[in-house]
Amino acid sequence: MSAPQHHLVLGGQRSGKSRHAERLARAWLDQDARHEVVVVATAMSSDDEMRERIERHRRDRDAAFRVVESPVHLGQAVRGEAAPHRLIVVDCLTLWVSQVLMPACRGEQSAALPQWSHLREDLLAAMPGLASPLVLVSNEIGAGVVPMGADVRRVVDELGRLHQDVAQRCARLTWMVAGQPFTRDVERWS
Repeated sequence: MSAPQHHLVLGGQRSGKSRHAERLARAWLDQDARHEVVVVATAMSSDDEMRERIERHRRDRDAAFRVVESPVHLGQAVRGEAAPHRLIVVDCLTLWVSQVLMPACRGEQSAALPQWSHLREDLLAAMPGLASPLVLVSNEIGAGVVPMGADVRRVVDELGRLHQDVAQRCARLTWMVAGQPFTRDVERWS
């Protein structure tokens, strides 16, 4: 049996990334009655607007999808949920990176960079041997101007590096624009 195929879905805010990932998950369910979908949600409800976003995602999500919340230990979460008959949707890497690298925005103090390095490597190490196919959703935030603050620049840089390394562990990449998917096979680095 071949290894599960992973898929990275990138795009701007409100580009249709989550909706596309959910369509891929619905197609997975429709292939076989034994198939399951687990959504690993990374968002933390830090303010009223974020709580509203999370609630909207909950309302709009397919009732057949089971949801697991994992705002920090993503590698551990995907390992714990992996099974050959189960597709895992990670929504989203952007929030995960931001929450780990900018804990002060949540009113917490942390040694963010050492923790981030460990959490990042844990996710990347989990992907190649995972029993489940993954669909990973993330915002492409590095296409704009260079941010003014050092903390934000670090998030943009780290997310861009993560995208590159995650893509190398995926078979497919989709770029979302105006709700339209542009999908291709991942080109391997030599």
